[in-house]
Amino acid sequence: MAATVYPLVTVDDLESMPDDGNRYEVIEGELFMSRAAGLTHQGVSGNLFYFFRSYLDAHPIGKALATPGIVFSDIDSVIPDIVFFTNERAALIISGERLIAAPDLIVEIVSPGSENERRDRVAKRQLYGKFGVKEYWIVDPKQKTIEVIILRDGALTASVVFGEAQELTSGLLPGFRLKLTQVFAI
Repeated sequence: MAATVYPLVTVDDLESMPDDGNRYEVIEGELFMSRAAGLTHQGVSGNLFYFFRSYLDAHPIGKALATPGIVFSDIDSVIPDIVFFTNERAALIISGERLIAAPDLIVEIVSPGSENERRDRVAKRQLYGKFGVKEYWIVDPKQKTIEVIILRDGALTASVVFGEAQELTSGLLPGFRLKLTQVFAI
């Protein structure tokens, strides 16, 4: 039985996508499209970014960016919700207006829908592990949880799920304390 082979979508192909208000990403040559984020997603993203910026103002160890483009390879380009990278890594991962290598930490906020959840929990987790992201946070506004997944032995495998009543800390951000009730207060 012959398998159908589809052509891989490349980063160059993404450049030719229409500017139609949708977000296009490519993971291992597969095209993903998502619409503009809803109000809950935007509220959670804004709250998280505020806490990152507040922390980094007091502890200037790196930078946090909202929705940057990351080009990992010719067939892997994504737009995470938030990224953090240390000052030491900045020169290694910034090229022009894009990031071209793994930041230290990536945050994805799960949008409604099984395809969005699969993309964040499976495809992006594998991609980020493959390229060496040290910490990956999956934020679930519906469940009011944040799963922190740590890179171990070349894969994002070790994880802890923080619930709404808990306080999140990170080994990458010394002294960082995040009360989840504040993240989901929108």
